Amino acid sequence: MGGRRATNGPEDLAARKRRARRIVAVLGDTYPDARCELDFTTPLELLVATVLSAQCTDQRVNAVTPALFRRYPDAAAYAAADRLELEALITSTGFFRQKAKTLQAIGLAVCDRFGGEVPGRLEDLVTLPGVGRKTANVVLGDAFGVPGLTVDTHLGRLARRFGWTEQTDPEKVEADLMELFPRKNWTMVSHRVIWHGRRRCHARRPACGACPVARWCPAFGEGPTDPAEAARLVRDSGRG
Repeated sequence: MGGRRATNGPEDLAARKRRARRIVAVLGDTYPDARCELDFTTPLELLVATVLSAQCTDQRVNAVTPALFRRYPDAAAYAAADRLELEALITSTGFFRQKAKTLQAIGLAVCDRFGGEVPGRLEDLVTLPGVGRKTANVVLGDAFGVPGLTVDTHLGRLARRFGWTEQTDPEKVEADLMELFPRKNWTMVSHRVIWHGRRRCHARRPACGACPVARWCPAFGEGPTDPAEAARLVRDSGRG
């Protein structure tokens, strides 16, 4: 892999674009199945699952949502839900009281202001209770096919490690990444980088010695560089 930094001295925007796009291309080869790891069939289901995923793994959310989606098939059902019953169905996702309150408020808002259908525009989605740009971009990208950058903890962390941004505020990170990638690729960029963050580029001990993009990463060496040691850190699947 080599231990050299990806850049020698200041990097202009054009060079950063080339390096960023090369990294994402290689991640595409590494994770050809990269996608949203929340199970859903409708925009509402994805919105609900994304709300539940806060401080919770996608695997846990996916274990809970089949029964939840059967019990509450539309926004009106969430709006009219018995709060205690709703809480009981989502208890294992953590922070269940606040999440139940948010889901009920979303159901009411979608019914009152959008005719019972989850809106497909960013400016509308972010007016819903508890929905910020990150959640809105998940729904837009994966339920509506509208490109969006989902700056969660993984994408933000890796964007800084890769030297794509120095920002910590998610909206500023998003703005910097918008400059690096064509709009049509934003959702794909999010999935590939998030998969890499969940499987190899961990927050505490990144698997640097088993990283397919190590040669282009300025942060190479933050984790073990020995291939055998690094390989033990690689996960077969994401954990949220």
